[in-house]
Amino acid sequence: MTILVTGGAGFIGSNFVYDWLADRDEAVVNLDLLTYAGNRWNLNGLLDEPKHVFIHGSIGDAGLISSLLDQYRPRAIINFAAESHVDRSIAGPAQFITTNIIDLFQLLECVRSYTKQLGESNRDAFRFLQVSTDEVYGSLGADEPAFSETRRFEPNSPYSASKAAGDHLVRAWHHTYGINVLTTNCSNNYGPFQFPEKLIPLIISNALSGKNLPVYGDGKQVRDWLYVGDHCSAIIRVLDEGIPGKTYNIGGQCEKENIDVVRTLCQLLDELQPRSDGRSYAEQISFVKDRPGHDRRYAVDTTRVEAEIGWRPSETFESGLRKTVDWYLKNANWLDHVRSGAYREWIDAQYGAAK
Repeated sequence: MTILVTGGAGFIGSNFVYDWLADRDEAVVNLDLLTYAGNRWNLNGLLDEPKHVFIHGSIGDAGLISSLLDQYRPRAIINFAAESHVDRSIAGPAQFITTNIIDLFQLLECVRSYTKQLGESNRDAFRFLQVSTDEVYGSLGADEPAFSETRRFEPNSPYSASKAAGDHLVRAWHHTYGINVLTTNCSNNYGPFQFPEKLIPLIISNALSGKNLPVYGDGKQVRDWLYVGDHCSAIIRVLDEGIPGKTYNIGGQCEKENIDVVRTLCQLLDELQPRSDGRSYAEQISFVKDRPGHDRRYAVDTTRVEAEIGWRPSETFESGLRKTVDWYLKNANWLDHVRSGAYREWIDAQYGAAK
């Protein structure tokens, strides 16, 4: 048996591949375009793994996808492939429309042709799992209840709008063409291999480099933080036990203001790798101009995934964050490798004075 993982050299995808291969006998065909946030360094631990096959390519390449489906005959596809950074979507939305909508459409069409060729039992057993985001639901007020799966979509950024469109396509291909799809909408992930444009690895990277720690606006934006290992375990459970056509929200049950996340990171770094001058990394915090249309609060209601599948996060924010900081401290070579000239140019353009 084989599964096809798309975007498996990125942050969440690579963590999923490692976790899957550690627990399952099924092989993984790993397709990734290797854009700036997906790189082969994330997969160095799998170089001698016979159950892992890496393919360089795009989910929008219909010829490639069709040939992979014909050759490997996967019983499931887990789609992590996406453009995922809000700031980049504001600066350049076109690539988000291409990857998250048009390329996803091509992938779904290939899946539709593939499942037509399967026998009835294999067609019934096949699953297509779309990994999505809580940002499709929009923004919450301070006292509003957390996002449930029945909340209407109100995306506020090009990124979240493109993901919402993709979720609609996945739903339509289930109801119209009978493909057994599952969708997961997760909260903010953090953990190993996260590209250092996102808040937590950016703060770690800048702190260790002696740079300012940029915080948007007043820093009081609230996010529900989910350790990536918990997210991966939830995806596996949904793949195994989820009901086709359903959406499952996955969250860490851990709402934190961004400024509190940054301060906690500073405290951990003060403990684990103190500054040479003995002062706190918190002195490097710098508030910068808020980004356009910045959602104020996300929170995820995980009642469905808990009740129907029995999944709950195993990491607390404190334990997950400590594991994350420890990983970045022990993997300085990885961090240096991914902080390319293109990355530095992006950070300079995005945060300017915060440098």
